[in-house]
Amino acid sequence: MHTQISKSLVFATLVALAPHLSAQKPAAPQGVKSQAAVAMQATAAKPEDTEVWEPVPKVVTPGATCTAPPSDAIVLFDGKNLDEWVSVRDKSPAKWTVADGVLTVNKAEGNIETKKTFKNYQLHIEWKIPENITGTGQARGNSGVFLASTGTGDDGYELQVLDAYNNKTYVNGQAGSIYKQAIPLANPARKPGEWQTYDVVWTEPTFNADSSLKTPAYVTVFFNGVLVQNHFELKGETRYIGKPFYKMYSSAPIKLQAHGDRSEPISFRNIWVRELD
Repeated sequence: MHTQISKSLVFATLVALAPHLSAQKPAAPQGVKSQAAVAMQATAAKPEDTEVWEPVPKVVTPGATCTAPPSDAIVLFDGKNLDEWVSVRDKSPAKWTVADGVLTVNKAEGNIETKKTFKNYQLHIEWKIPENITGTGQARGNSGVFLASTGTGDDGYELQVLDAYNNKTYVNGQAGSIYKQAIPLANPARKPGEWQTYDVVWTEPTFNADSSLKTPAYVTVFFNGVLVQNHFELKGETRYIGKPFYKMYSSAPIKLQAHGDRSEPISFRNIWVRELD
């Protein structure tokens, strides 16, 4: 008798609470659409909703080969003369040696740099360690491509040039390194006597009105077609001694180094740059 009464009471209670239990069902999180709503929205969407037609990219005619300058490139050296270069020391015409389409370092004349200054750019440059190279470590075919020259001497941001074919040295100073800052991701160096290629994308640092750093410099480097620096964030100018630091500048020339080591001078050819917005 008591069992039947208890069952009747439980049933009556559940019937009475049913509307309240239904009302307490957890609601979907705010901003989350049901599958049905998402499906309806997708059905209503059109391909045109995500098509962008402007601005239209400018037409650039590529070079006949991947190493030849495209139509919008500024040719810095085509094997004929040094009209685009000056001495870093006194801004007089550059006096390195040009012969047979090749530019060879004149160590006695010091570093050279471009007459034109640059901000962000794509750079192509080819270089060769002489076949008869002597010396070891940093004293074997040493030079550098300064992606932004910010003063006399070796001030600026250096992409190292050096014989890296069976030549042991500190790894943040071998070919393909951002000198004393970034070890290359690989060593694809060819042996002395063969031409090497750097393809570089440079993003200059920017500064606030009070000369403080706003955004750092970044660099991507392909060495003989192999990625060796992948959008590396620089800590400041590259330095032989001491820690890197930034100093304000707005645009800068590209500089080639005449290093003071006693090894035979290296050579360059086919240098061009594309300015980037």
